[in-house]
Amino acid sequence: MQQQAIQQFLDTRFDGFQVEVDVSRERADIILDRAPLNVISMGQRDQLRLVFEALDAHKGVRVIVLRSVGEHFSSGGDIKGFLEASPEHVSKLAWNVAAPARCEKPVIVANRGYTFGVGFELSLACDFRIASQTTRYALPEQNLGQIPGSGGSARLQKIIGITRTKHMVMRAKRITGDQAYAWGIATEVVPDTELESTVDALVDELRRFSPLAQRTAKKLINDNEDAPLTVAIEMEGHCYSRLRSSKDFKEGVEAFHSKRVAVFTGE
Repeated sequence: MQQQAIQQFLDTRFDGFQVEVDVSRERADIILDRAPLNVISMGQRDQLRLVFEALDAHKGVRVIVLRSVGEHFSSGGDIKGFLEASPEHVSKLAWNVAAPARCEKPVIVANRGYTFGVGFELSLACDFRIASQTTRYALPEQNLGQIPGSGGSARLQKIIGITRTKHMVMRAKRITGDQAYAWGIATEVVPDTELESTVDALVDELRRFSPLAQRTAKKLINDNEDAPLTVAIEMEGHCYSRLRSSKDFKEGVEAFHSKRVAVFTGE
């Protein structure tokens, strides 16, 4: 997609969220904005996928942030929408929600308050989950006679194991941000007043590194999630070997020896 076309698309009015791009900070924000609980509609999931894909192709963006307005990240999906959606549409839900994981660029999510259902599933698909101490994570679908349908239980089990996943999914249990951090779900947990500044600092930290090395690391780690150890080590070696011939690696080595800050270009 051409850059002008990408920007024109991102300037569109979206269903239940807005997009902000700050090229000077190489940052894009996807902001859930459907007061008061930021319920995510069925159509909104399609649009979120398209926006993640557009931002991934945006040359002025290095880091993507998913956040929300108000005191809650999202209470989950529009329940009525599930009954009205076609089976074909429902079958695409997991693909749409997995868009942050498919992005080559780092994706940070800022969670506070209710982070339930699809809101939690979207967060699990991101690379870094920064939670405030007001955060409550849950997959409450059992209360509706359902199970998570967009990768929630599958991703969660990879992170916290079968026992804790059954506790959260089969009992529809809520956990706090502090508990999520203890279990390895949250990258960091901070006071609510520090959520934005913590995300800002992480964006700037990630921008210091080579875009090429970041893309490579993300894809390698994601692809190796299900790989045997011997295959994972082999793949790591191949990626390491490829990066050794990059301009960014050369710049990093020269900057290290010159005791200066490296200037990476992603080449």
